[in-house]
Amino acid sequence: MLWILVFVGFLLTVSVTSAAEWAGGDAIMQDKVHELTGGDYVPWFNPIWEPPSGEIETFLFALQAAIGSLVIGYFLGYYKGRKGAIEEAKKV
Repeated sequence: MLWILVFVGFLLTVSVTSAAEWAGGDAIMQDKVHELTGGDYVPWFNPIWEPPSGEIETFLFALQAAIGSLVIGYFLGYYKGRKGAIEEAKKV
């Protein structure tokens, strides 16, 4: 119950007080590098493929995070179950 109140409080705080534009770390750092170098910076390489829209880029990032979470969750569950089975076998 407490975590629900904390979550709702966080959402209210962010939605009411946040007037800033959301931007990714890459965009922020690119702007900072251009500011520090006076715009003379040239990237070493360009992306092989750029998604046609920001929504697709966000979807691919979320898909990557979901797949990574599934892999980590699978192995955590596997090893926890294996440890439980070994402890159960020792009791017998």
